[in-house]
Amino acid sequence: MQTFRCNVRPFVRCVLAALLCASAAVSAQTNDYPNRPITLITPFPAAGSTDLIARTIAQKLGEVLGKPVVVENHAGAGGNIGSNIVAKAVPDGYTILITSSSTHSIGAVLNKNVPFNYDSDFTPIIYGALAPNIFLVTKTIPAANLKDFIGFAKANPTVLNFSSAGNGTIMHLTGEAFKVEAGVQMVHVPYKGSGLSIPDLISGKIHVLFDSIVSGVSHVQDGKLVALAVLGKNRSPLLPNTPTLKEIGAPYGLKDFESVNWWGFYGPKNLPKDIQSKLNQALNKVLKSKDVIDKLATLGAEPGGGTPEAFQELVLKDRAQWRRLIESQKITLD
Repeated sequence: MQTFRCNVRPFVRCVLAALLCASAAVSAQTNDYPNRPITLITPFPAAGSTDLIARTIAQKLGEVLGKPVVVENHAGAGGNIGSNIVAKAVPDGYTILITSSSTHSIGAVLNKNVPFNYDSDFTPIIYGALAPNIFLVTKTIPAANLKDFIGFAKANPTVLNFSSAGNGTIMHLTGEAFKVEAGVQMVHVPYKGSGLSIPDLISGKIHVLFDSIVSGVSHVQDGKLVALAVLGKNRSPLLPNTPTLKEIGAPYGLKDFESVNWWGFYGPKNLPKDIQSKLNQALNKVLKSKDVIDKLATLGAEPGGGTPEAFQELVLKDRAQWRRLIESQKITLD
């Protein structure tokens, strides 16, 4: 029988050389990162709260990194369309995501049929900002305060509706929670973004919106909508005469009711550690800059910051709180 011998050493050397070249190429890519513009995906429409936060931070981030940061809006499916783009992106740091409680806190509990995993398909970068939601109502219903609203809602149990930025968003869940706690009925009307429902809210076609103060406050300040309450712990300097539910909600079982939205940054899974670190350091610098702090304040938001690990801890804690509500009230997207 003839024996064949194969010298594998040249082959092994070629494989090792190829691996070393690939490693060197990746190292070179990360060492000079960024060397071209970065795309920041926001999974909600233009002029909404996530978009406003994104554009405030993106401009300064571009200055810090020395390359433009271009904001792209990919709205729909409660933030999942834009999120999926980043989940499937090449992990080179040139496609990153800014998103909110609606996706990685609430969506991770509610959405069972999305083409990605909210944890394993993303790399956390940093917690970006925080802002309370506000209780907005149309001026076409007789409700100048919370007492008026609850009285009208109970007297007209089949009349009222509320809008949101989509099924499963924080606005949707806030509305569902409010219905339970206040003992009132409202029909949910989802939009692709909260800003898209504002014209209908002003006209009276929509009656209620639990919007972020970031995108909703201007419509109160110009007199087109009424803010019945701030849903955070404290009053907002932007609406100094609008009480919190803690102040006015006790008679209606609402004194402990809060709805606060976070925004944060993610990359795709397998984002190299040094790129993750570089983005985290740059964004920490951005969030500590006076011009960004001042701009966020004009939107009613507070800057975040910290490590990727602290951001992920915040997300998981917030998710657990929403999970309790979702499971106790048997809320689904069906």
